[in-house]
Amino acid sequence: MTARPNRTLGYIGLGLMGQPMSRHLVTRGWKVRGFDIVGERLAAAAGHGVTPCASAREAAQGADLVLLNLPTTDAVQEVMFGVQGLSGQLRPPQVVVDFSTISVEQGRAFVARLAQDCGCTWVDAPVSGGPAAAGEGKLTVMAGATHEGQVAVEELMADVAARFTVLGPPGSGLVAKMLNQLMVGCLHATVAELTTVAEAAGIDADLVPQALAGGHADGVLFQQIYPRMRARDFAPRGYARQLLKDLDMVLAFTKGMQVPTPMTAQAQTLYRMLAHQGHSELDTAALVKLYDTGQAGQR
Repeated sequence: MTARPNRTLGYIGLGLMGQPMSRHLVTRGWKVRGFDIVGERLAAAAGHGVTPCASAREAAQGADLVLLNLPTTDAVQEVMFGVQGLSGQLRPPQVVVDFSTISVEQGRAFVARLAQDCGCTWVDAPVSGGPAAAGEGKLTVMAGATHEGQVAVEELMADVAARFTVLGPPGSGLVAKMLNQLMVGCLHATVAELTTVAEAAGIDADLVPQALAGGHADGVLFQQIYPRMRARDFAPRGYARQLLKDLDMVLAFTKGMQVPTPMTAQAQTLYRMLAHQGHSELDTAALVKLYDTGQAGQR
């Protein structure tokens, strides 16, 4: 382990991604001060070495980097610019690193507002890879940053990311995450359909990932979610409601550019149907439930 005795992190949001990432950062020698509005999450984080704090402001007090891992754009806005928002407390050279997936337009506005309010740098750094990668320091991080911001987070990204790419100025990482979620949403819809066809076709459906491995239809996401769809394993690695929220943002973003995205719109419709059936808190792989009727999907 590489000790980082002079570097303190304020971690806001200790949920599905924040728990494993904060645990990993502690093992890498960071001093982590954490806050979450859910007491059980805060207690769990304290169990793996995070110093629990009573508020976001307390967690950010004295932190070199303030990390956000929050579920919605509104949550980020409240933490940063609400009545007890961090923008009224932070001072340079503190840097905000936002791992959340939020609206591109609002994200860019947050960057400008923070600079105006307190002169601090904001790095948008949405991630891909899920809780397992967060816990192993193997996330894919797509970022938007100034040169100053990029330098400030290099040490952190060396510990959390297998791949860290700065695509341009602040806000650019959010654009890349929209592209990521466009692909993820459409692939989930495609794999759900593929699973249903494979199960109805009279073959050994469990061998499909092996049969397609290395070909043009293969991919990391396919290899991960097909077995979960096949097993009807819907324990959340990522919530269906979150992917629906992301697809809503993708379509709002592309509409603003007047770029047609009909396949993304279809994936959004399917996830909205899943949510309407009461399955928002299940894993994103639960999309296959839309195809299950009678004995369909039974092994």
